[in-house]
Amino acid sequence: MALTRGVSLQAIVNQLMGNSADLSKGRQMPNHFGFVHEHFVVASSPIGTQITQAVGAAMAAQRRKDPVVTVAFFGDGATSSNDFHAGMNFAGVFRAPTIFFCQNNQWAISLPRSRQTHSKTLAEKSAAYGFPGVVVDGTDLRAVYRAVADARRRAVTGEGPTLIEAQVYRLGPHSTSDDPKRYRSDAEVAYWKEKDPLTRFRGELMAAGVLDETIDTEVWEEARAQVAAVVDEGERTPPMDSRSLFDDVFAELTPRLEEERREFDALGRGAPVRP
Repeated sequence: MALTRGVSLQAIVNQLMGNSADLSKGRQMPNHFGFVHEHFVVASSPIGTQITQAVGAAMAAQRRKDPVVTVAFFGDGATSSNDFHAGMNFAGVFRAPTIFFCQNNQWAISLPRSRQTHSKTLAEKSAAYGFPGVVVDGTDLRAVYRAVADARRRAVTGEGPTLIEAQVYRLGPHSTSDDPKRYRSDAEVAYWKEKDPLTRFRGELMAAGVLDETIDTEVWEEARAQVAAVVDEGERTPPMDSRSLFDDVFAELTPRLEEERREFDALGRGAPVRP
């Protein structure tokens, strides 16, 4: 998503590595990047907190009469969070220009969607808050584009928010500490692999004559080369100066922070620090 907003791949890789070129100065988890000029808000680990933030930003834009639409991305698990319901309620009452984009990938880590809610769909939850909910095949690029475009049209014309439930699947593990084989079958994964949106859209382009095997190979080779180049550049970039952890806490360092930084410098030199 950040790439589509115009963020460079190098900026994203720098953040993943937390090197000295990282705009967040190594203070965020990898992939929790944010870019102010591209209006891309930093992700946060607590589930669902971005939902109320998106609604608040939309309401602020609404009061400024600024034609802005905010989009909050979250998973099926986040629909059980307090922020989901609070955000939906505020958006419905104030007709906030917000798109709630739920990527229903069927699993909230190891909890299946069937244990998440008893409602038939996640999209229908919007009815309680007075605005439309739409279910879309998240593996169909065109269907997702149409759903988002329609939701954006509603938002900019003052018709209020929309909840989109894109039904997809998490093919890999939730994280490096997750073993999905413990809670789902190989057959289930194989079924969804057949619906992989990249493979599906590639097939559509092939059938339309827009893409062939030669061009497809060239595209992948170019992408791999680009990624390798920015990773190499990121690895050559020096790490953050550890002393920077004292920066940006206050406009000016407090006496206590000044003292702590002196002690930190002493530790770095191997000098004794007073008890």
